Amino acid sequence: MNDSPRQDLSFYQLALGVEASPQPLPLNPATLLSLVRSQIDLLIEQQIVATFWVKLPPGKIWRTELVRYQSSLGASATIYNCQVGERRISKSKEVENLSPPPRSVQSGSRSHPGQWENMQEELTSPLHDIRVQLLPQRQIRREYFLLVLSPQFCSLILAHRPLKRRQTQVFKKVNSKKTSSLLTITTTEGKVVQQVLNGIKQAINLEFSSVIKPTDLICSSISKPAIINQLLIKQLQRQDEISRQNKTVQINKMQQQNQKLRHQDQLKDKYLSNVCQEMRTPLTHMKTALSLLNSPTLKPPQRQRYLQMLNNQCDRQSTLITGLLDMVDLEHNLDKTTLELVNLADVVPGVVSTYQPVAKEKGITLAYIVSTELPLVWSVVGRLRQIVINLLHNSVKFTPNGGQVLVKAHVRGDYVQLEFRDTGIGIAESEIPKIFDCFYRVRSGVSEDLGGAGLGLTIVKRLLWRCGGSIYVKSKPDEGSTFIVQLVSARNITQAIATE
Repeated sequence: MNDSPRQDLSFYQLALGVEASPQPLPLNPATLLSLVRSQIDLLIEQQIVATFWVKLPPGKIWRTELVRYQSSLGASATIYNCQVGERRISKSKEVENLSPPPRSVQSGSRSHPGQWENMQEELTSPLHDIRVQLLPQRQIRREYFLLVLSPQFCSLILAHRPLKRRQTQVFKKVNSKKTSSLLTITTTEGKVVQQVLNGIKQAINLEFSSVIKPTDLICSSISKPAIINQLLIKQLQRQDEISRQNKTVQINKMQQQNQKLRHQDQLKDKYLSNVCQEMRTPLTHMKTALSLLNSPTLKPPQRQRYLQMLNNQCDRQSTLITGLLDMVDLEHNLDKTTLELVNLADVVPGVVSTYQPVAKEKGITLAYIVSTELPLVWSVVGRLRQIVINLLHNSVKFTPNGGQVLVKAHVRGDYVQLEFRDTGIGIAESEIPKIFDCFYRVRSGVSEDLGGAGLGLTIVKRLLWRCGGSIYVKSKPDEGSTFIVQLVSARNITQAIATE
């Protein structure tokens, strides 16, 4: 057997070179596996003892078919497991020294120690085969085959994995989920089978020739028509099985998509219902105030109170509409927004000074601790100020007269942590998971005027999600609350980029 075959040797090209050779078909790995299984089904059903020449794709699922055949017919069948040798002998010896010899060598069966592709898998597999090393050939590395020889039947399944064209990085990402097709030849024609056997003989490493029977490289039989018909039936059955499985998968996917759409419709209906309810409440109050203002016996203090009520409800309606428009904008454009690096020391002091008059009016001590030395943080462009406003507004609003509100920032690991602490009414533990839902307002037993649109925290959470941040709450009723915001530090991003 030749120790130096020509460098462009390809079993696939040899098969195509035979006169009236079968037309290759592009098949995906699943269909190729079904062809292999149909061959094994036929051999088991007919109890045909055969000689196999195989080079299968990596993966236990392919070897399982050979194990299934061997288990049914015992050790009488011969399986030559072909693998392409390593290009560098030094690497081969290194791996060989790290791995125990194959099980077949330990048991004394015909084999030869060496380095194969998927060595670890072969060592743990129950398959009893004869390992044959092929000389390293560029084309053969990209080819797989199952060749069956028996007195009643011979066949060949030969698949070639074409070289991929060079693609840009973006194009690779777009097509990363596509399964590559294998150009596949399947035939029972003896001339084609023998041509591939000749190629295998030419490609076998000289060191392994002693483990091969010369007759196992000769296709001397003509497949019986009845067996070929049975093989076609098996192939159709396997393809039908694949079709049924694919249909089941598609049906399951469609059911999941329908369920997801139904869930989205339910959420949308609930959202619209909440919007209508929220819009109706201030309108009801305004209508009541207008009715009372029409009373002929209304006194000036009462008139002033109803006018103030009307003004408050108009403000509430305006706040609600503004919040809804902001939510709609976030829903449609949040993924398209860009991020920017912001210094907390440039944002927090200005917002705190804006709320100082309100805090002073309620006798609340409002302070902040934000160092100018803090690293920059990532935020949605122009939105960090809104996050600080929404959280500080809640702290001041729900803190009673004489209370305290503190805004504090410090570095914590890979994040800059911004805390909003207050001595307000607090939140019950059962309500904390709900406070970030749309329109949810804490039921505190205080005046209804404290209830806003119920959208501020929802907006905060979505903005933080967009820039990789997070928010969580620590609170107890009548003891105050602490809203903790974690913002990604620019220092962390720089280190990650440098590591990559």
